Amino acid sequence: MVRIEIDYEKLGDDKSALDVCPTQVFEEQDGKIVAAHPENCTVCRACEASAPEGAIKVIEE
Repeated sequence: MVRIEIDYEKLGDDKSALDVCPTQVFEEQDGKIVAAHPENCTVCRACEASAPEGAIKVIEE
């Protein structure tokens, strides 16, 4: 199981996760990105790498 945490203060208006995620985990809702489909996550961590440091965390449980 995977949990994705987003720190919106660190993320700011960055939406790069929408483009870099190969399994379309993220969607834009009300002007910000959300992890709408965490069940699709393959833990590639592309979203973590593309976002500002610490803004997105992929946590394997």
